[in-house]
Amino acid sequence: MYSIRRTIIMFAVFVVCNSILSADVLLPSFLWHHMVIQRNADYPVWGWASPGEKITVDFHGQKLSAVTGADSLWKVSLKPMQAGGPFTMTVKGKNTVTLYNILIGDVWVCSGQSNMQWPVKYSANPEVEIAAGNHPKIRLFMVKKAGAADPQKDCSGQWQECTPHTVGEVTGVGYYFVRELEKNLDIPIGLVQSAWGGTDISPWMSRAAITANPDTKYLLDGWEKVIDDKPKEMLLHYEAVSGWFEYCFVQMSRRESYDPFPANPKGFTKGFGAPTWLFNAMIAPLTRFPVTGALWYQGESDSGRGYMYRTLLKTLIKDWRAQWKAENLPFIVVQLANVGQPDKEPVDNGWAETREAELMALELPKTGLAVTLDLGIAEDVHYKNKQDAGRRSALSALHVAYGKDIPYTGPIYKSMTAEGGKIRLTFDHVGGGLTARNNEPLKGFAIAGADKKFVWANAKIEGNEITVSSDKVAEPVAARYAWSSNPVCNLYNKEGLPASTFRTDDWPGATRNKK
Repeated sequence: MYSIRRTIIMFAVFVVCNSILSADVLLPSFLWHHMVIQRNADYPVWGWASPGEKITVDFHGQKLSAVTGADSLWKVSLKPMQAGGPFTMTVKGKNTVTLYNILIGDVWVCSGQSNMQWPVKYSANPEVEIAAGNHPKIRLFMVKKAGAADPQKDCSGQWQECTPHTVGEVTGVGYYFVRELEKNLDIPIGLVQSAWGGTDISPWMSRAAITANPDTKYLLDGWEKVIDDKPKEMLLHYEAVSGWFEYCFVQMSRRESYDPFPANPKGFTKGFGAPTWLFNAMIAPLTRFPVTGALWYQGESDSGRGYMYRTLLKTLIKDWRAQWKAENLPFIVVQLANVGQPDKEPVDNGWAETREAELMALELPKTGLAVTLDLGIAEDVHYKNKQDAGRRSALSALHVAYGKDIPYTGPIYKSMTAEGGKIRLTFDHVGGGLTARNNEPLKGFAIAGADKKFVWANAKIEGNEITVSSDKVAEPVAARYAWSSNPVCNLYNKEGLPASTFRTDDWPGATRNKK
């Protein structure tokens, strides 16, 4: 199968090279029929042709020309345009390329690992959702899985109109996210899916960002020779892993067992997850075009180093903003959902520390958080209710990216004071008020004294504050909430949005020294 894939790739390369030699105008995959052009931004239109060839681009009242350089590249820049369409674009050199059904609107990049990759067809109520998936103003672009040692100019993918024939394959979280945005904004929305299950965060970061930060340089340890040598075995391994994931997702959706992860190439102790490789192949080509923002759902593979994930996630956000040359590019994070069995007693927990790291990303401007710790299931990290995950992400985006004055997240811990035998907690984003789901007693709180030994606590809502106490802790100094991989917890605001995992202490936990 993989030899066939190599043959196809080599044939494609031959076609591209031959086309350039024969003077055909060629465009990157991101510029094609059904695409969404980012509104209110200078928009590059570029491609390849014979050196010295004059290229003319005609689109929506703008007619621009360029001359192809010695490197066979040409480029023009469309002036900012308002949302609308559909329109037609003509690109003319010695041949003419006509692109149809183009919209102008907002483009969101949806990236991460398997819970982002998880498609609509394996999410909740697939038959109903797919049948209702006719949204002419939503366009879908799925970046083909690939790895590369150097940043690429182009990626493989194809724009498609959102219909019942196309929506089933696309990311569930991403689709329900953009569907909510389109409903609220009534403008065209482009969903660009660039995700790969099982990946940690380092492959999605640029080499420049990793090496510029003293706290992240270690990510390249043991990898630099692999990256620099660009071994063909690694490229073939990425093809094998890509195929394995397609099969694996089918098995996962059925809750059935699956074959082991493909073995590393012979002679390689590290064969997958090379730092920068996914950024180079699946993100770098996208940064050549303006977008509205990014939706990020990843962290499961980094839960063993939750404390370090504070640095890693912020580094990635800053990196992508630098790569897109957009200092405040809106960035929405989907927080890790619940999974596994509830803890009988309070314990340190790497999954909770990763959620905490995702919460701390809000310290950066123009970031948002979608809390999902009530959507997961005990037996599998891949829960099916991607509808609520997408809807909550959209609420954050409507506020962060579009300035909508709406309740967009659940209660977020603000401050604490110790009052004798109890701790008083205050919150931001209480909305219409704090509440316990189903009007049951509050659950999920723990407190500790100076000995740092946590016990379950009694919690009580008092207006927009909460007091926590336990007869086992005479003088509490710290409190935690939902501090578990699968917490039994029920704090919400009256808009139905759950509170995030939090703690008031900064004591060393399960992952403080893990890299």
